[in-house]
Amino acid sequence: MRILVISDTHGKHDNLDKVLEAERPYDRIIHLGDAEGAEDYIAAVGECPLDIVRGNNDFFSELPEEEILELEGHRLFITHGHYYYVAAGTMHLIREGHGRGADIVFYGHTHRPEITKDKELYVVNPGSLSYPRQENRRPSYVILNLAENQEPEFVLKYL
Repeated sequence: MRILVISDTHGKHDNLDKVLEAERPYDRIIHLGDAEGAEDYIAAVGECPLDIVRGNNDFFSELPEEEILELEGHRLFITHGHYYYVAAGTMHLIREGHGRGADIVFYGHTHRPEITKDKELYVVNPGSLSYPRQENRRPSYVILNLAENQEPEFVLKYL
């Protein structure tokens, strides 16, 4: 299963549209919040199942705060991350991920890409397609390849 993981698009579609076109085909899209009302647009142009959570800028949204996904024998915990104080580090998020029995925790909010591992838990932030904050300031996203009984494969990509 090939999954496109994005975050913090903040209602802007230029880079999102480029990524959606460049990465086809994918089986699913995971958006980690701060879509700012563009969830219907993303669902329509993505043309596949969309899992999306509410970010701190998704005011008045009825999106879930977080979700657990069971895909290809893996347990994914997806959240925007602001409730776990990720701007100050991922300690609280990692503890929550372990507590929920997740294999992978995806979060956004910081606009900085990250792929790390804590024991058996992968901790992944795709960065932001609209307002990147890492040193090179390049919009980023992650491609996740999942297969039953195999280690997940994460590919961090930049525009």
